[in-house]
Parts: sequence; C-alpha cells; structure tokens
Amino acid sequence: MTAIVDTPEEAAALELAPLLVRRPLEAFLDGCGLGEGPVDAEPVGEGHSNVTYLIRRGAGAWVLRRPPRPPLPPSAHDVLREARLLTAVQDADVRTPRVVATCDDEAVIGAPFYVMERVEGDVLTTELPPALASEGARIGEELVDALVEVHAVDWRACGLEGYGKPTGYLDRQLRRFAGLWEHNRTRELPVLDRLTEWLTEHKPESGEATIVHGDYRLGNTMFAPGAPPRLNAIFDWELATIGDPLADVGYLVATWAEPGDEEGAIFSLGAVTRRPGFPTREELIARYEQRSGRSMSDVRWYTTLALWKSAVFLEGSYKRRLAGTTEDPFFDRLKTGVPEIAERAWQVATG
Repeated sequence: MTAIVDTPEEAAALELAPLLVRRPLEAFLDGCGLGEGPVDAEPVGEGHSNVTYLIRRGAGAWVLRRPPRPPLPPSAHDVLREARLLTAVQDADVRTPRVVATCDDEAVIGAPFYVMERVEGDVLTTELPPALASEGARIGEELVDALVEVHAVDWRACGLEGYGKPTGYLDRQLRRFAGLWEHNRTRELPVLDRLTEWLTEHKPESGEATIVHGDYRLGNTMFAPGAPPRLNAIFDWELATIGDPLADVGYLVATWAEPGDEEGAIFSLGAVTRRPGFPTREELIARYEQRSGRSMSDVRWYTTLALWKSAVFLEGSYKRRLAGTTEDPFFDRLKTGVPEIAERAWQVATG
C-alpha cells in the first residue's frame, strides 16, 4: 500500500487513499510558519489506532496525527477533539506535547490532522535504555504520579466545559461500547455479552469527575533521556473525556504485565514491566490511592471495564484488517487476541 504521495493527482489515482500528500501539506505548513522546503515523513510509535508521523522540514521536526483510513466507527478517531484537549491543558500541570497547528480541511492530506511539537525521549514497551535498566520501581511511580496530575487538573478552568458530561460517565461507557460491539463485531463472542451484563449489574457510583485519558498505559508515555526516570510526555489522547478517573486506573492495571502472566495481546502493549524491579499491579493501585486520596475498593470493576472496552475496540481494528484498509501486522494477532482479552476480563470479573 502507498502511504505517502506527492500530489493530489497521485492520491486520486490510487485505489486505497494515502495517509499523507506532501505538496498540500507543505503549503499548509508554510501558512503556519513551520519550516520550509520539502517534507520528509516517517511513521513513529507503536500505536495501532490513529496514525502518527514524524515530519522533518528544513531544520525543524514535528509530529503529525491523523485518523486511520476509513471505514471508521461512529465518533471514533476524532483527532481534532484530541488536539482541543491538548491545547486546553498545555499550561496546566500535565505532561503533554504542545499543539502547534490543527487542520480540519480534508483536502490537504485526505483527513483532519494536527501537528504538535516533537518531544525527545524513550517509549518503554519491550526494552529499557541502559540508563533505566534498574529503575523499574521509579518508572512505575512516575507513571502513577503523572496520572494523578491529570486527574487533579481543574478542567472547567481550562475551558473544557462541554468537552464531556461530568455525570453519567459509566452508563455512557456501557451504552457506547455495547453499541460499538454491534458495529465492530466480525464473529460471535458470547463472553462479551456476559461481560456486558455483569458490568451493568455491578456498576459502582462514580466520584467527582476529572479529565480521563482513556488509554493510559506505559506505552503511551515517554521518558526523558537518562536517569533518574522522568516521564516527560503523555500521548494518544484520542479517547479522552470528562468522567470517572478510576477508569484510567483500571486500564493501567489491565495492561500492566507481571511475571507469570500469560502472553497475550493486552500484555504485549507493555511487556517490559515483567522485568524484576517493576511494581506489581497492587503496588500501582496502592500508590494511586495514597497520592490521589481516592478509594480503590471498586478497582476490580474498573479493570474488567477496561478489558471489555479493549476487546470491543480492538475488534474494530481486526475488522479493518479483514477489510484490507490497514497494513498493520499487529492486527493479525487480534483473531485470537480479542477472545483472549474477553476471557481475561471474565476471569477478573469473577475472580
């Protein structure tokens, strides 16, 4: 598949639309005062949802985010909504890259997109840089502390009134993802239906609403070069909203691998945490409880919710792979990976 072409005419001649079109992008960047001359672009990161490119132009470098190729589920992959949140919190105590440009004109590259500053550092998924080889405990602490900062932001003061509804978050999550399953499903998975019933029957009461990242895990953060570990950027805010902060804790725990865990799609997102020295899931929960002052008594429900949502969301990625609209080989694993995640969710719920 051709991901990058030079002109709209080349793009129109392709059966499958490209992800970047250089000449219109260069004209857009000219208008924003971002570099000069030809654009050099390469995909970056290990995300499997929205598409991220490192773009270089002259002496400058930035990061561009755009949705994947269609067909897309309703309301998913809204990169401009993501950019709105990043812009709103850029002066708050949140570790995020600064947005430098947004574009809602699909004629430029074929989809809406935004451009943000490039942050230097390491994304920790399967390997650790030598300087952090024995710093697992502190990496876990940084990850939890940065999340506590997100949840402490005064989102109303940042201008995020109306970004999400502060009440009824859990009910909306259950309705939305149950509906998304009907849109995404490529097969019958009865365990998903049982999980939907269990989550509905055991739903806790939410506390005060905060910003919710929606995809908070080690692989969606970056650590500054060198030691001691310092988390310097949180990425992939595509699913962010205003809601129940414990949803983020549940997802962090759900994707945190420990020694002895079975291999699987959900733990492949951050397999490095199996190494000696990294905190356990219980230690992460305890630190969040201590730093935030929030009770973790219902964390099992939130972890089950996170796994259920992951299965539903990733089935959509698998559907795109079957349709031939993505070349990401990770999605081939989802034939067995989605059922595995659903079964793990049931184990957490009933364990």
